[in-house]
Amino acid sequence: MSTSLPNSGNLKPTISTRQLTMIGIGGVIGAGLFVGSGKAISSAGPGIVLVYLMTGLVVILVMRMLAELATASPETGSFSSYASRELGSWAGLSVGWVYAYHWCVTVAFESIAGAALAEQLLPGPPTWLYALIFMSALTAVNLAAVSSFARFEFWFAMIKVTAIVVFIGIGIAAIAGLFGGHPAPGTTNLLGHGGLFPRGYSAILTAALTVFFSYFGTEMVTVAAGEARDPVRAVRASMRSVAGRILIFYVGSILVIVTLLPWDATEVTASPYTAVLTRLGIPGAQAIMNLIVLTAVLSCLNSGLYSSSRMLYSLAGRGEAPRVLRRTNRAGVPVAGVLAASSAGFLAVVANYFLPTGAVFNFLLSSSGSIAVVVYLCICATQIRAHHNRTPEQTAVLPVRMWGAPYLSYAVGLVLTAIIVGMAFTAGTRSPLALTLTVTGIAIAAGAVHRPRTATPLPVAADQPRDTPHCSPTDSAT
Repeated sequence: MSTSLPNSGNLKPTISTRQLTMIGIGGVIGAGLFVGSGKAISSAGPGIVLVYLMTGLVVILVMRMLAELATASPETGSFSSYASRELGSWAGLSVGWVYAYHWCVTVAFESIAGAALAEQLLPGPPTWLYALIFMSALTAVNLAAVSSFARFEFWFAMIKVTAIVVFIGIGIAAIAGLFGGHPAPGTTNLLGHGGLFPRGYSAILTAALTVFFSYFGTEMVTVAAGEARDPVRAVRASMRSVAGRILIFYVGSILVIVTLLPWDATEVTASPYTAVLTRLGIPGAQAIMNLIVLTAVLSCLNSGLYSSSRMLYSLAGRGEAPRVLRRTNRAGVPVAGVLAASSAGFLAVVANYFLPTGAVFNFLLSSSGSIAVVVYLCICATQIRAHHNRTPEQTAVLPVRMWGAPYLSYAVGLVLTAIIVGMAFTAGTRSPLALTLTVTGIAIAAGAVHRPRTATPLPVAADQPRDTPHCSPTDSAT
């Protein structure tokens, strides 16, 4: 029997469990894996595998915390709604707006990245025209119906997953010396070019920022749960498998790359996946990878429009954003939210018309690079507060529980805080961190002085007693 979403407003619960599961799987494989991994490898050397592994472990634990919150009370606002309930309206407002801002920037970033890839595949038209086509097409998809978004994202995810699995399979064969007469590389590329961390351990933080950016999107399945037919089951299944997905798709593919190729090779920095396939003699490797990366970019653009619009919808429902963002059409689509989310992408198109592609690309990437850490820290704080607010009986019946709570939750919070502090003392991450903290500070200040005029009552989980104490969205922080 499906579990419906209470107080879901005018959104339509039409996303199937199969679609939501694939969205969760595909959400892990973002464009950052294909585009940003080369930069991460060149920053840290072969030891980047350990960076992906350790950073992935932190993300796995954060997602476990979010799964506990989301399966107990699946909502479109996800962690923003939970932060409002557990920490106060200021927290939900600030993290919700920061998250929406991040995805708006990501939409702009991906539109430029996709245009650059399309220009390589079909040279001739200017990049701004490709960006305009992509933005217009996927904005129309998101405006049509949530089922349109889900169908597109399902097939985008299918292509990404298939590509990564095939790549890892080819890589394993090559490492074993079983591919086309290429000798097994052994540990030559892992240890023979300056060791695991040839640039020193300070490079780890710079690489970690890129890696965190790559992992961001894993949480999207909890945002989409608000429009799922059976949100509890789908979220539980998706979030429980996040560890395996990170280990296979990220750690596995990066290990293949640094084992088969020297970390400091120019072609690795430019496009590591293409470099591996080219070295192994795969015909048309560059065109194949450009098509796959373009798919990942369009998937991320599609997801960004969806995630940002639904977060704005949730904020408006709690009186923490303009009411117009709450309005939906007959198909249950928050039209104003989708248009607001897409506006950043269309502004990027205009900027790309007047400025070089690289200038726009690099600025957008830097301006949102460490927001993932801030959002994860908020999820951690929310879960800790929720854990303390529950009785042992309520905790015992949760569909998903955080391991070792609250002690492991505290440990994750300390690690995330240490990463932020470390970024402040590392030259390569200081500027992105300053931009992120500026945006976050503005959001927190707005949340501290804002008092919602109206608020939609927050849903109560089916397995949660009605007398459970909660902070209402209008409560201030305690």
